Amino acid sequence: MEAIIKACQSKELPNVEPVLVIASNPQARGIHKAKNLGFKDEDIVILEPKAFATPDLFGEAIIAECQAHHVDFIGQYGWLAKTPSNVCMAYKDKIINQHPGPLDNGRPDFGGAGMYGMRVHAARLEFVKKTGHDFWTEATAHRVTEVFDEGKIVKRKQMPIFQNDTPEILQARVLPIEHEVQIETLRDFANNTVTEFIREKPLILPEEETILQEAKEHARKLYPQG
Repeated sequence: MEAIIKACQSKELPNVEPVLVIASNPQARGIHKAKNLGFKDEDIVILEPKAFATPDLFGEAIIAECQAHHVDFIGQYGWLAKTPSNVCMAYKDKIINQHPGPLDNGRPDFGGAGMYGMRVHAARLEFVKKTGHDFWTEATAHRVTEVFDEGKIVKRKQMPIFQNDTPEILQARVLPIEHEVQIETLRDFANNTVTEFIREKPLILPEEETILQEAKEHARKLYPQG
């Protein structure tokens, strides 16, 4: 979010105007970052999922804020809450998510429930080391649907994994690339030049699916807070 707002202010994204920041956690660091970048208090909204009786009511609150601020496109950056289905429908094909690892729509990959932050990097490292191939990872932008990380990939950038990498080292190297991917994705949407990416070869082979699940479980244990 911070990188995108700065890109808009510097005219790197001249056709994008950030008008609203929504956080699902009152402790989210992005709240203070948005204020430091000039966002007014009335344009920063905190909506905690647990404050609503149902996901639909949570979604209605999100939609109401977006409509009040004339939002026509949503980007999810560090957003951990499950996006309600009514929000996905209201902004169909106009809502994207940031993910720090490789995805493979409809097939096993490094996304899904609970796979975020450092866990993604830890799982990718574990998987690559155990399989001994594809020593790379990706920063990804994808469309948002009702299922975690299953929307079509619209942009990704690959970077190498090195022998001495740790999840912390990999995260530090991937983060600026994540920023590039999200900024370029917004530019594509603004210019109507979006293309979707589909892998010809599965990211995870059938005989590697158990290794993937083990890597994810290992990552969850290593980083219980994500």
